Amino acid sequence: MQKRFYEKGEVNKLLVINKPIFISSNFYLNKIKRKYKNKKAGFSGTLDPFAKGCLIVAFGQYAKLFKYLEKAPKTYKAVIWLGVQSQSFDIERVEKIDFEKKVNEDILRNQINNLKGEIEYIPPKFSAKRINGAKAYELAREGLDFELKKSTMNIFDIKLLKYNHPFISFEATVSEGSYIRSLAQILLEKLELKGTLSYLERVREGKFFYENEKELNPLDFINLPKNKYFGTQKWLEDGKRVSVEYLENKEDGKYLIICEDFFSIIEIENCDVKYLLNKIPKLKAKID
Repeated sequence: MQKRFYEKGEVNKLLVINKPIFISSNFYLNKIKRKYKNKKAGFSGTLDPFAKGCLIVAFGQYAKLFKYLEKAPKTYKAVIWLGVQSQSFDIERVEKIDFEKKVNEDILRNQINNLKGEIEYIPPKFSAKRINGAKAYELAREGLDFELKKSTMNIFDIKLLKYNHPFISFEATVSEGSYIRSLAQILLEKLELKGTLSYLERVREGKFFYENEKELNPLDFINLPKNKYFGTQKWLEDGKRVSVEYLENKEDGKYLIICEDFFSIIEIENCDVKYLLNKIPKLKAKID
């Protein structure tokens, strides 16, 4: 007999989809909404149309949980095409293709390994960064001139996968908000070469990865300590004010309270308890 999580007629779902290349994240989300016949859904971590891979999608009340889910670090596989120059640092806006010299593989491997750590960089203009309320890529597509502020990204791990001239394949595990297109350009500058990304795939977001749109239990991905509540469950069901005296851990912080049919996220501050999210339905196990 096999167990699976379900709730009859439930619209609360958490899953990972595999966004195809050359489709916007929003466009593909609308397709997923139609597939699951649910209009209320959201996703975390926009992927560029050029990129493919892991996209976390939540339906119903689970869409409120994104800020509490363990979504970092993120792992990407990428391919650099040497000799190609592009405004967008990918193959969407290629301007020029030239022959580029071969690079010594040992030098290449060393330069890639040296990228580990914190890096200061300027995000690509064709990105979702905001400039006075507008997305940078919208301004860039209109040909407007603007500057983006420097940012930092942490490279937790990076390795060369394959070098088959003129293509360099690598894998990188990075902090949230990092741009692999910028990382590729930093590597190219160190190698004194020109190139652009010809492939980008997000493999993982924290503990999330694509597994045939398997339905996930959000409690497995919320990185908050659990707190025991000694009062009546009806008090939480009605959203009534909770006294810190009824909680096992009374220290300041954010906590998860798990009840029989739902869970809540609370915050304790100076002995005052407030709901951050309340009465989020749990996934129930059914034996087939």
